[in-house]
Amino acid sequence: MTTQADYKDRQFLAVIGDEDSVTGLLLAGIGHVTTTADQEKNFLVVDSKTETSAIEAAFDRFTERKDIGIVLINQHVADRIRYRVDTYTAAFPSVLEIPSKDHPYDPEKDSVLRRVRRLFGE
Repeated sequence: MTTQADYKDRQFLAVIGDEDSVTGLLLAGIGHVTTTADQEKNFLVVDSKTETSAIEAAFDRFTERKDIGIVLINQHVADRIRYRVDTYTAAFPSVLEIPSKDHPYDPEKDSVLRRVRRLFGE
């Protein structure tokens, strides 16, 4: 059971995705950099040179932060860390897979939709 304390301070979105997706969301106003000494960002731009370990580290950081309510991740990026996304079960922050300009969305790969289908016995 979730309580108000679980989501009360979750005021930010985080995004892991390609340059176009992240830039669009930053222009929409979701960007945030903490004022602490390490200046944590709430976004990661992924390209073909980005190491899978960097994507995993960002996913872990974003899902552990208590100020993030939703983590948006391009589906083709989530595919690179699919086991991590599929085994993530916490309610907060929610993880949502989004399409990108160059990679169409495939509902069969979406971990949230697969869980919903299992709940309904499909």
